[in-house]
Amino acid sequence: MIRAEGGSLEEQIALKKAKLAELRARGIDPFPARVRRGQTCAQALALGAALSDQRGTETVACAGRLVELRDMGKSIFGRLADQSGRCQVYFKKDALPESDFSLIKRDAHVGDFLSVEGVMFKTRTGETTIAACSAVLLAKSLRPLPEKWHGLKDVETRYRHRHLDLIANPEVRECFLKRSTIVSTFRRVLDERGFVEVETPVLLPQAGGASARPFHTRHNALGADMVLRIATELYLKRLIIGGFDKVYEIGRIFRNEGIDTRHNPEFTMLECYQAFADYNDMAALFEALIGECAQALKIDSVEFAGKAIKLSPPFRREFLPELWEKYVGSPIQEILLGKGFNRQRLLELAAKLGISGANKAPSAKVFERIFDARILEHLEGLTFVFDHPTAITPLAKLKAGSNGGLVERFECFVAGQELSNAYSELNDPDDQRERLLEQARQRREEGDEETDILDEDFVEAMEAGMPPTGGMGVGVDRIVMLLTGKASIRDVILFPTLKPEEGRTS
Repeated sequence: MIRAEGGSLEEQIALKKAKLAELRARGIDPFPARVRRGQTCAQALALGAALSDQRGTETVACAGRLVELRDMGKSIFGRLADQSGRCQVYFKKDALPESDFSLIKRDAHVGDFLSVEGVMFKTRTGETTIAACSAVLLAKSLRPLPEKWHGLKDVETRYRHRHLDLIANPEVRECFLKRSTIVSTFRRVLDERGFVEVETPVLLPQAGGASARPFHTRHNALGADMVLRIATELYLKRLIIGGFDKVYEIGRIFRNEGIDTRHNPEFTMLECYQAFADYNDMAALFEALIGECAQALKIDSVEFAGKAIKLSPPFRREFLPELWEKYVGSPIQEILLGKGFNRQRLLELAAKLGISGANKAPSAKVFERIFDARILEHLEGLTFVFDHPTAITPLAKLKAGSNGGLVERFECFVAGQELSNAYSELNDPDDQRERLLEQARQRREEGDEETDILDEDFVEAMEAGMPPTGGMGVGVDRIVMLLTGKASIRDVILFPTLKPEEGRTS
């Protein structure tokens, strides 16, 4: 039978708190400081599986959370869980000290942490089990596990109480273990290629390196307004200028934007830069990153957004001018004017295509809406889209033969979602200043608050001389979504940003 632990949530908590007080009154420490742990649950199971006889002789010492308890009188079956998995434990009255058996029978509840020593054996049903010879309470749980109050299925509750989600849903823990594998694989691939991992500032005097709205804060000691970084790009390029050949950073980025299945205001980005390289080299590097991650996870394809996605390189390559003419119906040069947009032509095209609200939107947003409406759906599988308008890419090198209207940039898409963004980096300081001034004009005249800001310190650094460079940003969370088949970014961020609950401060 399953041991009863009360009715309502409040009654169960009261029962556990009463038991805690009783333990302390009996001189038992319910939260001891140390424990001897010799094996994980998985290691113990492996030892048991290798037994030639029904019962082993080697003593194992496991520790974990008690997730199941079945009291059968003079014998009790329990199940311990740790990060490695779950293992059954058999507590027999005449095989344990009286105090230890009493602990399991009278004092232990599902949710408590226990340390158990014993030998491995196989039950009559063939299940590998620890025959306990001692048991120690390590930590008393004061709240029931989620299963005890009808599971943990509500999405909002799962995100808000991730610790309970991890206990109740083993597949969630597995997803985040895969995330760790993906990030460590990124590091391995880059380290093996001679990249140096670095750290750059999070608090900045002004935002730069991306088109996004920053979070603002205040540094009291300096008496200065500051922002949280929206990209690591400009500092990493300074390191290329300073003599590093290859650098990368995996870090948190903050953008003051909406929340949906693909966006969280705080997310993880990999940015890497390589001197004497271009965007073609970055495309090859991105293919290596995805290919190596797929091998590490032992997969060669994945189901994502209802489609089977092949993960092995090479990925599909498309060029935006060709896609634009094919699916939008006119040459992309018609909407370009030097290094900016021909806004009149852009609005005429938007009206022709039925794009609503274009007159009040910045040119960059109108372009994005046309791309999303007419081109995005045609990008099958993992697809690179090369060569983008200069007007929306102020930090990339001009594309030869484009009359200044296009730059050497690619984005990689899958199932309508951007995964990476890469440039042949602009290294002409005069052109860089001119481009950023154009961004300022778009901000001033079109009300585009997400344009890049002129960073004179960065341009001054460029004037010291910057080699030809390839650079790339990769959305780590979105890569995890792809490789684990998750539909929402909140499923791959341990603690996603949520609206505060009413009446609570944290």
